[in-house]
Amino acid sequence: MKFDTLVLGAGMVGVSVAVHLQRRGLAVALVDRKAPGNETSLGNAGLIQREGVYPYALPRDAATLLRYAGNRSAEVRYHPRALPAFVPFLLRYWHHSRADRHAAIARSYATLIEHCVSEHRELAEAAGAQGLLRPGGWLKVFRSAAAQDAERRTAQRWHEEYGVAYQVLDAAQLQREEPSLSRALSGALRYTDAVSVSDPNALVTAYARYFEQLGGRVFVGDAATLAPQWQVETATGRIEARAAVIALGPWSERLTSRLGYALPLVVKRGYHMHYAAADGAQLHQPVLDAERGYLITPMARGIRLTTGAELAYCDAPATPAQLDALEPVARATFPLGARLDDTPWLGRRPCTPDMMPVIGRAPRHEDLWFAFGHAHHGLTLGPVTGRLIAEMMTGAAPVADPFPFRAERFARG
Repeated sequence: MKFDTLVLGAGMVGVSVAVHLQRRGLAVALVDRKAPGNETSLGNAGLIQREGVYPYALPRDAATLLRYAGNRSAEVRYHPRALPAFVPFLLRYWHHSRADRHAAIARSYATLIEHCVSEHRELAEAAGAQGLLRPGGWLKVFRSAAAQDAERRTAQRWHEEYGVAYQVLDAAQLQREEPSLSRALSGALRYTDAVSVSDPNALVTAYARYFEQLGGRVFVGDAATLAPQWQVETATGRIEARAAVIALGPWSERLTSRLGYALPLVVKRGYHMHYAAADGAQLHQPVLDAERGYLITPMARGIRLTTGAELAYCDAPATPAQLDALEPVARATFPLGARLDDTPWLGRRPCTPDMMPVIGRAPRHEDLWFAFGHAHHGLTLGPVTGRLIAEMMTGAAPVADPFPFRAERFARG
């Protein structure tokens, strides 16, 4: 069976790539080992982060790094056996996180972020999934005036540089909006232009269904069987195409390395659990506890509690120590009831040391394209990435300058 393009990976990024290519008149096959949206895109905070113009940097102050080194931080944990393998990545991450370099990265990153909400809304409308998107932003809550003031200064700088909209709430305003939250909180800051998602898996599924309505085909298959120029094995047999797009998220490095690329992609793992809301409590929007390092958000299944990052080998056994440590803290902030999942969900984020995704043509293979490495913003940037890749592949004017995201920026890539 022959197509114009194979898209490998059916998470938010891959599905978005497939939709935009199919819209432009190409015959597209979307290939994954699972149904769309059932790996990394299944578990996340459900935020489309219009404010996320500065990707998540590595803190450079000694106090924070020492706290991380103790391996008991809410924000970051690590597997000691895996840490030596992460050292080269962490050194490059540290390098790019210096304030001036981080600011330069933001100038490129913002060219994608500025389109994240509008591109999702357009796709959601076409897919009949508008009801999964909640306008109104999300809250970052604080326990001290000092922490809130520091975040306000940061938000004001983002506003001046990139037009990021925000609103400051004092304790009384926060209680009026979210009366079930603890009164120990001193206030909040809302990023008003962001959008939240009530069910990320359902959103990816809706986009994939729209892709099929456009005439695209979804296959269960093994991306590891990809061979030039270009074919892959699926449950219904071998399929072929003139071009291929690798959008495998945290598994992209395995395939690109087999094809001869040395891209510095590593995995940050994370966990979530769903809970009932106890005693008639209600949560109306995502809430990040800025000083404790977790997020709670209302989802279709219940209240989702998400953790920070875990540095570990991609396929290492789950160690949800962060979740277990954060649960009592979250319960003191919001009245969580019983756990609704049998086990904590474990997900994997594909990260580059300069905090930017890899989007564009593969340097050494004809008609091979890359779309991965979105770290914490795969859900956020999926649709604009899909549009950008499709425009590049079909010769249309790109929605953003693709140059900063090229694979060649990595010396050995």
